[in-house]
Amino acid sequence: MEVFQAHILAADRTFYEGPCLQLTVPTSDGEQGILAHHSDMIAAVLPGTLRFQTPEGSVETAAVSSGMVKIEKNEVLVLVDSVERPGEIDAARARREADEAREAMLQKKSRQEYQLAQASLARAMNRLRVKGSEIRAIG
Repeated sequence: MEVFQAHILAADRTFYEGPCLQLTVPTSDGEQGILAHHSDMIAAVLPGTLRFQTPEGSVETAAVSSGMVKIEKNEVLVLVDSVERPGEIDAARARREADEAREAMLQKKSRQEYQLAQASLARAMNRLRVKGSEIRAIG
């Protein structure tokens, strides 16, 4: 299987840079699977699960927030606000954030505050989903 260069960057750190066999990223059009020599494109990344496989065969999973993915000349650039491996996710904190977001949504303040709370809830739920998949894989 051929490889491509992947650059997965969060606002605060470089998550992964190197060769990649395949990458799956959650986009506004659904999960986008990327292999070597994928056609050039740009798409919005939505909160969800990102997966990629290195040439050594290891498959990495991570929770990503919103951002964008750009594919050009057999290189993939994923830019997101945050990216976390399952082991980096504090489930208790994510549950607290989800509860706080639900409460903010119930307070029915401005439309903008509601949308921010909605986005916060989506991120927290995604983090819990990714953390839960790690626990199921271990158990």
